[in-house]
Amino acid sequence: MISPRTPPRARGDRAAGAVIGSAVGDALGAPFEFGPAGVFSARFPDGVGTLCGGGGWDPGEATDDTQMAVLVGESLLERGGLDLPDVFDRFRRWAAGEPKDIGLQTEDVLTNGEPWDRAAGLHFQVNGRAAGNGSLMRATTSAVYFAPVGRTATMEAARRIAALTHGDRAAWEGTAVFHELVRTALAGDDPLTAVPDTLAEVHPDHRPRWAAVLAPDWHPALETEFNGAVWPCLGTALWALRTTDTFESALATAVDVGGDTDTVAAVTGGLAGAVYGIDAVPDRWTGLLHVPLPGYGDRVLRTLDLLALAERLNSEAPRGSHKGQIRAE
Repeated sequence: MISPRTPPRARGDRAAGAVIGSAVGDALGAPFEFGPAGVFSARFPDGVGTLCGGGGWDPGEATDDTQMAVLVGESLLERGGLDLPDVFDRFRRWAAGEPKDIGLQTEDVLTNGEPWDRAAGLHFQVNGRAAGNGSLMRATTSAVYFAPVGRTATMEAARRIAALTHGDRAAWEGTAVFHELVRTALAGDDPLTAVPDTLAEVHPDHRPRWAAVLAPDWHPALETEFNGAVWPCLGTALWALRTTDTFESALATAVDVGGDTDTVAAVTGGLAGAVYGIDAVPDRWTGLLHVPLPGYGDRVLRTLDLLALAERLNSEAPRGSHKGQIRAE
């Protein structure tokens, strides 16, 4: 269970913890992607481990999860709010830069030549399903930015961003839930206790399944679907937070589930970082962390760059009504 968090941490420390936490989770889990359960603890019997690299990733190298999160965050700041066409254009430029890893669904949406407001919908029409975790994996930066506008508005912003690449409303609702849980943690409250009120905001057609996977007695072993899907991905992140009492152990527990380890750990890291704050993220992880941005020259962000991004997302976040913060022209 989550340990008491005293003394109270400043909101900025929690925001930094969320952004950095998601990125180090991504880099921690990347070498173990598609591996079986238990492979992390077998590699690191101490239970916490290092950013070891492997599977085509250098030690500390973040994947598409963090790369796309950075693009979302920078668009929000540079455009002064959510400019959906701008976010989509940044995604498309990144995809054209041939990133090492990109989800099949996301790649199709970003390269099918359709405009920003039709591409994901067309993919969903053709394939009939689009509930991967690709919109969830990149949501920490937008969750930090929109947190001050309140539950309903931050969840709606999450849905709009998710819909750029995922036509299945299940992905929208999962991303919206994540936004709200991060918002709760940034305020210094326990996201686990916020689940019932958050579920009340979920679309009725999707509420029962989300209620099941976010329930206190849910366990990853109960899920029949691969955790590359949005439901078990977020469910595993919340389970890891619920069953551990430190930032490091939450991430190690998430990675040890196996499967889509980079994204599950990125989502876990965003939540756990917002709960425990930046001081809980160990130096042995932040020292190696780096985020290349394909499509943007030789640009590589490191921990100090991500900390600056987190500070701006927190300090320049909208306050009060979110009207005018979402543009779609």
